[in-house]
Amino acid sequence: MDYAARQARFEDALREAGIDLFFCPPGSDLEYLTGLRRRMPSYGNYEQAHQWATGTFFRPGRDPVYLVLKSAAAFRVTDGTMGEVIELQNVDDAGAIFAEAARGFGGSRIGVSARTWASTVVQLQQALPGAELVNGDDLLNRLRRIKEPEEIETMKRASEVADAVMAEIKPKVVEGVTELELASEVDYLLRRHGARAPAFDTGAFSIGPNEARDFGVRVSGRQLTAGDAVSFDFGGAVDGYCSDFGRTVHVGEPTEEFTRCHEIVIASEAAGAVAAAVPGATAADVHRASRAVIEEAGYGEWFRHRTGHCIGLDTHERPFLSEEDDTVLEPGMAFTIEPSIFWPGRVGVRVEDLYVLEERGCRNLNEFGHEILSNR
Repeated sequence: MDYAARQARFEDALREAGIDLFFCPPGSDLEYLTGLRRRMPSYGNYEQAHQWATGTFFRPGRDPVYLVLKSAAAFRVTDGTMGEVIELQNVDDAGAIFAEAARGFGGSRIGVSARTWASTVVQLQQALPGAELVNGDDLLNRLRRIKEPEEIETMKRASEVADAVMAEIKPKVVEGVTELELASEVDYLLRRHGARAPAFDTGAFSIGPNEARDFGVRVSGRQLTAGDAVSFDFGGAVDGYCSDFGRTVHVGEPTEEFTRCHEIVIASEAAGAVAAAVPGATAADVHRASRAVIEEAGYGEWFRHRTGHCIGLDTHERPFLSEEDDTVLEPGMAFTIEPSIFWPGRVGVRVEDLYVLEERGCRNLNEFGHEILSNR
């Protein structure tokens, strides 16, 4: 990735927005701008001494200044890092060091990445009293939403990992196996096929006439029986970029309604990804087109979520393919199309693929087929 070019575009965006100084903590925004890798997410908060002070100051026309924890594996500075690196020891006065770095740049309008710690924002206000603080999320999203060819290639590799995992897990969806066993196997296979880790919590949940479950639970210890349909929702992180993928596997001979719903969901995906997702359309247009197919078939009540979302260094990025989002789609955007019919106690079908928008329409980054999957 050409991080110098990204930082140059970012500086231009800061100037255009009238932002004098920008602070970015460790996370996807900073990885996008500098290549500094994040830790993979953990459950709950993962914090060390002076964690709030870590991150990078950017100012147009100046080299960045990086504040890093000397002993922390969570934030590794690469050999190619441009700018000054300040290391923080546990015994240091992090507040004083942070304030000195901020004052060294100065400025009257300060931007922060959306996931900046509240403690950091308070310290910025104290270090630069009177400065206006602004949320820089929209500014960075406008840069990140258009994927570079190198990003798309990486996401293609992440999608190939998902395809390979699905091919291996499909034969294991049989009577007697538990959802937990399937989900655990998916997580193992993601790593074995080259993902650094799952991109999010893996889902393997059965919906059908035999179910007895809390619909909000993505994985349970329930054993599968004939007539169940297991919907998979998983993805892997490859070189920082995410895939997001879904298929449904029927246990035993598919019922007539399952077969019909599968055909409806496939038609819904095609209506959104092939017909509606073109440059100049809005994200809401894609959602409406995909949803209309399911509504016209009489299952609209059971398509209970948005059609998709953009994706990249984060699994869920804006814009969202949802009724409230009127963002105009542009070539280079990457997003999921994931229609479903989930009728608890009756039938469940979900299909999800990752697409990139090009000048002439969408290209599917997944190659796994759309035929009905079952183990008879």
